Amino acid sequence: MARAQNPVRSSDAALRALRAAGLRYPGAHTKSPWPGHLDLAVDDKTFAYLSLEGEPLSVSCKLPRSSEVALMLPCCKPTAYGLGKSGWVTATFGDEPVPVDMLLDWLDESYRAQAPRRLVAQLDGRPPRAKPAAPRAKPAAPRAKPAVPRAKPAAARAKPAAGAAARSPRRRAR
Repeated sequence: MARAQNPVRSSDAALRALRAAGLRYPGAHTKSPWPGHLDLAVDDKTFAYLSLEGEPLSVSCKLPRSSEVALMLPCCKPTAYGLGKSGWVTATFGDEPVPVDMLLDWLDESYRAQAPRRLVAQLDGRPPRAKPAAPRAKPAAPRAKPAVPRAKPAAARAKPAAGAAARSPRRRAR
């Protein structure tokens, strides 16, 4: 659902608004995997990489549905480190007005892409579904009865004669 455009002039105010909105999602928390970031995560999976206050605003979100359209914007590029291949988009803003409403939509899309289904269901007002039951193991096929050993022909059952072993071509001379 598209929000009305409401640009905010201060990138720090926009950052605070985005972080506060992101923390209202079920199970959301901040995460700081490296210096210069205070990111938003759910179940320890990042759903938004955010810059720090006082720095130029940079926001990276996973946009499985809208990344192609987002990449048409001049402020956007695929997220580095190969994340762009998975639909992650980074928007960087300088002095221009920040489209906070658009970024809030991106946060929502990214959260829904990264959060477990049980938490996304809470957003939609649906009761969480039980996990699908693990497939039951198929009953083992009845084992075939072992074949009755065949009786050896009479010639094979007979023991060789005393002198036959000596005449055998396989026997080595000592």
